[in-house]
Amino acid sequence: MLKSLDPLLTPDLLWVLAAMGHGDDIAIVDGNFPAESVAAETTSGKLVNLSAVPIERAARAILSLMPLDAFVDDPVRCMEVVGKPDEVPEPRAAVRAEIEAAGEKTLIRPIERYAFYEAAKKSFAVVQVADPRFYGCFLLRKGVIAGERPAY
Repeated sequence: MLKSLDPLLTPDLLWVLAAMGHGDDIAIVDGNFPAESVAAETTSGKLVNLSAVPIERAARAILSLMPLDAFVDDPVRCMEVVGKPDEVPEPRAAVRAEIEAAGEKTLIRPIERYAFYEAAKKSFAVVQVADPRFYGCFLLRKGVIAGERPAY
């Protein structure tokens, strides 16, 4: 255990978050998503399993360390409900609340199901939870932390 870190931030997930660069995406997906096959095609080839937690809890842990990209219009994307593009399923509303609680100000842009699969393959890694609710699949783009050059 480490001080002040969310206990869901496993060693594998901490590595993923630290290794990602500005503009890299992380896919956070539900239990129905084909995570193993998609993760195999990502930049890192990593699948991080956070079973037994809902999607919004995984988002909270990740957003506790990772800033969203403020240089793009859509740093958060989600899988669109098939045949109902304007519907906001429960997982999307729950993740939206976590984004706001983290102090981030951005919209969640839905993308078509198969386009989401293709975008997830281009992400840095996949984090899967065991959440059985439909349409709990998100892409978060990593931003930057601005500051002064550290004095060593």
